[in-house]
Amino acid sequence: MYFKPSNLSNISISLRNDTLDAVQYITDVCKRIDQIENELHCLVPEKGRKKRLLAQMHQLLETYPSPSSRPSLFGVLTGVDDMLRVDGLPTTAGSELPPKALSGEQSDAVTLLQEAGAIVLGKTECSEFGYLNPAKTANPHDTDYSPGGASGGAAAAVAAGFCPLALGIQTTASIIRSAAYCGVVGFKPSAGRIPTSGVIPFAKSIDQLGFFTQDINGSSLAASVLVQNWDREVRIVSKPRICLPSDAFLVQARCDVYNRFYKKIDMLGDNGFEVTSFPILKEIREVNKVHREIIAAEFAQAHKKWYAEYGEFYSSHSKTLFEQGSKISKSVLAVDRAIQQAQKDSIREIMLREGIDLWICPSTVTSAPKGNDSTGSPLMSLPWTLAGLPNITIPAGKSSHNMPLGIQLIAGPGRDERLLQYAGELFQLLSY
Repeated sequence: MYFKPSNLSNISISLRNDTLDAVQYITDVCKRIDQIENELHCLVPEKGRKKRLLAQMHQLLETYPSPSSRPSLFGVLTGVDDMLRVDGLPTTAGSELPPKALSGEQSDAVTLLQEAGAIVLGKTECSEFGYLNPAKTANPHDTDYSPGGASGGAAAAVAAGFCPLALGIQTTASIIRSAAYCGVVGFKPSAGRIPTSGVIPFAKSIDQLGFFTQDINGSSLAASVLVQNWDREVRIVSKPRICLPSDAFLVQARCDVYNRFYKKIDMLGDNGFEVTSFPILKEIREVNKVHREIIAAEFAQAHKKWYAEYGEFYSSHSKTLFEQGSKISKSVLAVDRAIQQAQKDSIREIMLREGIDLWICPSTVTSAPKGNDSTGSPLMSLPWTLAGLPNITIPAGKSSHNMPLGIQLIAGPGRDERLLQYAGELFQLLSY
């Protein structure tokens, strides 16, 4: 096991007030990378990484010599999914395409982190274009198992203690699933609240950015930097009303996950939380189909020029998706988008009418699959991502194979601040 506790909130405070020596911090992380990265493959290889990191840390120390003037993420090493552009580092989106083909302006999200004092540890490995062809990253809890995808490298880097924060992208389940498999916190805010400029597109209308940490306080800190119009003044004063979706949705989870999930639900009830149910997502098969068609069509649109020039470099998975998407007509896509909008509107209306604060469900269909041939099923996160809702996964014990499990919490649109506060309230109760 290569999991290592790495608390963003504590590390950020310690770097700002000099109780953690900044140069020693870089040295220790680079030593750990040298020791175990050849087993994990979390990071895109980079020559001279330590030299670059030390130079950037020294620059920060010169710019902010006084602890009182230091920004909130001063010196914090941060991983960045290879789907996001970073000035000075090549971008391949986990593909065989030449970096020059995918070059462009740096991601605004990366710039926000740097303005808050963060240092980019490096690019993290991802599935090709954020789809099914996995990177060779291994799970830090057991290297025989998958870390998930597409942002598996980012989740694994946080789990391994390489960095206390990493950026990822989710078009279906990439943040929630990878975080659950790797036993860390994964938070995806409401669609559009973290800017997606500078990101290699998969499906532009659905692509959403989020991040990984090991602690809820750390997630709140990162959100205050990354999420537009973050309201630090929001305070919850009562326990949330929690709701289970329809069993048609929940039974997509396999028995081991399903049964352990309901034990956690019983635990919530025993601790004074109101957990009800509402038959939402009864037509989950239609929702799954709509999502598949939208992302395929938009992938074909986004990659049309690249595919024309570099199609030979695309994997069989991505070629198949491109060809399927190219055949989806405008009329079919229009119907799918109308169903997507109706689904969004329905969830919002039900939550308001029924007074639902949170939906709750397993984060994944199974625990991490063995081997590295699959990134795992995305079905537990798919409808929430399609609706653009904020969701978070928190660690929730282990499977029968002793691999991490997660529980997913979903709030209403724009209720991101409340979601993180509720997650903090539930974290200790659910995470063992």
